[in-house]
Amino acid sequence: MAQARPGSGPGGSDGQQRRLGSLLNGLRAAVLGANDGIVSMAGLVVGVAGATPNRGALLIAGVAGTMAGALSMAAGEYVSVSTQRDTERAALARESWELATDPAGELEELTEMYRARGLDEELAREVARELTAHDALGAHAEVELGLTRYRVNPWQAAG
Repeated sequence: MAQARPGSGPGGSDGQQRRLGSLLNGLRAAVLGANDGIVSMAGLVVGVAGATPNRGALLIAGVAGTMAGALSMAAGEYVSVSTQRDTERAALARESWELATDPAGELEELTEMYRARGLDEELAREVARELTAHDALGAHAEVELGLTRYRVNPWQAAG
């Protein structure tokens, strides 16, 4: 039986999770873009074909529609992902401030979150203490905010 490598459990390593998250985000954007592009282009080409039998006009309309659609999707994804990134940054800044101004309260909050996930009081407190000692903001970001170290990239989404 093969030995499990550290970080190769059910979720894989952090690097594998980041790559998978990036791949899935890109795939989502590609599927959405393709679907939107097909519907938009079909409507444009059918409309122009119904207005004129000129193949040159049809070709120009198709190329222009493709370019406009691609630029529109890229800009939309960039704005959407930038907004998500800014929201995450603001949430992390607030959490960082809370950790600096009320570390005991934040430790208690993290403990309660682990209790709510099914750990007994003693183990929940121990886990909260250990994670806080290692990376307090990372622990709170993951459990309280649902954020991991993987951050979205608006340029990648636009591409």
